[in-house]
Amino acid sequence: MPTEQQSGAAVVIAAYNEAKMIGEVVADVRRVFDQVIVVDDGSRDGTARIARDAGATVLVHPINLGQGAALQTGIAYALRLGAEQVVTFDADGQHRPEDALNMIAVMAREEAQVVLGSRFLGATENMPVSRRLLLRAATVFTRLTTGLKVTDAHNGLRLLRADAAASIRIRQNRMAHASEILEEIARHGLSYVEAPVVVRYTEYSRAKGQSGFGAFNILLDLLLARMRK
Repeated sequence: MPTEQQSGAAVVIAAYNEAKMIGEVVADVRRVFDQVIVVDDGSRDGTARIARDAGATVLVHPINLGQGAALQTGIAYALRLGAEQVVTFDADGQHRPEDALNMIAVMAREEAQVVLGSRFLGATENMPVSRRLLLRAATVFTRLTTGLKVTDAHNGLRLLRADAAASIRIRQNRMAHASEILEEIARHGLSYVEAPVVVRYTEYSRAKGQSGFGAFNILLDLLLARMRK
């Protein structure tokens, strides 16, 4: 059963056509956290029903708006419920709930507003070399543009204290939201630390991951957002 500390945190999972994995992911997270919020981002494959049956609170976008928009919806809902901390967690089985639990301990110990998961401080399983190179490049770009000394710029496992979650506004609906969250941390001067996590790459998660063309789209989204500022 979840402890009192664990019940103060809400886990937000953005899901789009994740019927194959979402039930297993929700059940795994609910071993540790009692409040799991799945935002079904316009799925057409039964994702919402399966997540609900697994014990999640399910919010539904009638159309696909993108992972950034889904996370914003879930974070806002978690804050309305009174969550003291918000965990963002990927829907494809890459993350471990035990790592999120450790991040809560790190947040308490370091008195940080944000804890960012880092696979490069922790470990990866079956990570493609091309993915490693792409993530290293994204990290260099993020360090140069935000000044944040992070080691992993696109890790979906994050822990936000309620005040930090309320400060962050995700406007990038597509995958560039990961970089935008870091920009928001820098802009608001939020205190942050990184914690080691394990990221597991399976055939399924690799198929759902970003291609080189997807990485180009992330960069384009970020550049366009900077031009609009």
